[in-house]
Amino acid sequence: MAKGAVLGTLTLSLLAVPAQAAPADSLPKPDVTALRGVLRTAVQQGAPGAMARIADHGKVRTAAVGVADRTTGRDLSTVDRFRIGSVTKTFSAVVLLQLADEKKLDLDASVDHYLPGLLPDRHITVRHVLGHRSGLYDYTNDMFAKTVPGFEAVRTKVFTYRQLVDRSLRHARTDKPGAAYSYSNTNFVVAGLLIEKLTGHSVQKAYENRIFKPLKLRDTFYLHPGTKIPGRHTRGYLTPDQAGAKLVDSTEQTVSWAQSAGAIISSTRDLDTFLSALLGGRLTSAAKLRQMERMIPVNSTQAYGLGLRRRDLSCGISVYGHTGAVQGYYTYAFASKDGRRSLAALATTSNNGEVLNTMLGTLESAFCGKRATSPRAVTTVERYEDVAPGVVRN
Repeated sequence: MAKGAVLGTLTLSLLAVPAQAAPADSLPKPDVTALRGVLRTAVQQGAPGAMARIADHGKVRTAAVGVADRTTGRDLSTVDRFRIGSVTKTFSAVVLLQLADEKKLDLDASVDHYLPGLLPDRHITVRHVLGHRSGLYDYTNDMFAKTVPGFEAVRTKVFTYRQLVDRSLRHARTDKPGAAYSYSNTNFVVAGLLIEKLTGHSVQKAYENRIFKPLKLRDTFYLHPGTKIPGRHTRGYLTPDQAGAKLVDSTEQTVSWAQSAGAIISSTRDLDTFLSALLGGRLTSAAKLRQMERMIPVNSTQAYGLGLRRRDLSCGISVYGHTGAVQGYYTYAFASKDGRRSLAALATTSNNGEVLNTMLGTLESAFCGKRATSPRAVTTVERYEDVAPGVVRN
């Protein structure tokens, strides 16, 4: 399948039925030995480093292998900061759900009501945008058709949100509004515009005031268009399309091509804190959290709500969160339905399908424990829908 391919049409009437939404106190004990094995395998497959942190009823388990910097050889640590890619989408969705709680936003209102003239179809609602059902073409398909040249072309560029939306609108839409799930970064660029219009602040201030500061997330930043990760961090390495080519250090970039779709920096600790707070009901009302968790099937093991992904594991347990891919970093950040057990895991490469598939095993080890089976290989369709090479598509 070609890069950036997406799954077929899914009707709105078909809601995904979750596997067991088990509370954390009934989950199997995490298998830390297996977790370390998953991380070692990811490094053997080409990631310079891989790490994971499990928070479970106040008990923390961590594991890290490989290096944070290929030049100095410094060991990777779970305290290192990194780019979280599309896990940013969950932060953006939370801000909009909070605004809905405050009666400043109607999820079923047209985007055109808040941003007149931005989109060509007044039938595209805020709910469609947050659930990837708008039909808006993903502009990153073209931007990163060639992984490394595409990245180098935008590494230092600064885009406006409207420039990114315009790139999408050069293409026909993928479907009618609401007709089908089709992952598109364009949706969460629109979300960023909505946040700024409704709050009167930048997305940076909205994230800080509504999530970062209240949760005391000391390692979490939105620095657009700055290029450097502050403080102690791990470098990220992009895998070129050509087999055997040297990894490209992609740590420093504006991430302006993603912004509210993928530009947040964080740490495993802060991601665990964020997801535990969200699923524990501390960031939105219970009613709006249920809206986020209302899922549309993506494939046999995944479903998508409003900026929130569900994965159904081999032991019959479902976990909630998001995956993230930005050049040089693969992130898995998920928690149990009640938020009392969470996992944040990272591999310091991207555009490497073997590593991406292997890192799914961190969820199995963290939530299924010794009941986990070897994670079945992710199919080509799943892989490219979830994370196209070199692209924030997850």
